Amino acid sequence: QVQLVESGGGLVQPGGSLRLSCAASGTILSISAMGWFRQAPGKHRELVATITSGGSTTYVDSVKGRFTISRDNAKNTVYLQMTSLKPEDTAVYYCNADIRTLPGPTVRNWGQGTQVTVSS
Repeated sequence: QVQLVESGGGLVQPGGSLRLSCAASGTILSISAMGWFRQAPGKHRELVATITSGGSTTYVDSVKGRFTISRDNAKNTVYLQMTSLKPEDTAVYYCNADIRTLPGPTVRNWGQGTQVTVSS
């Protein structure tokens, strides 16, 4: 019923930038929190950034000042603008959204993941 579709990943040089997008589709009553996670080789998943329905944001310390999360509620889309990218940002990035659909409860949904590689 609900699907998250990500786009925007790729290969960039250190210091470069990328913008990730994730759009939710389906029969949606409401979306509360949206966010981005990443999984780097040899490490477990970590939370990168979150944004509430009211626009409040949080970031992991390692990306503060470099990444910006935003959302367009009319499009059911969350974005992650990444600048000043470093090799340690290399990971598979996953978006998530907590979505309520009638007649059921709120369910956490995940995108398929998109690869971000930062290398010279």
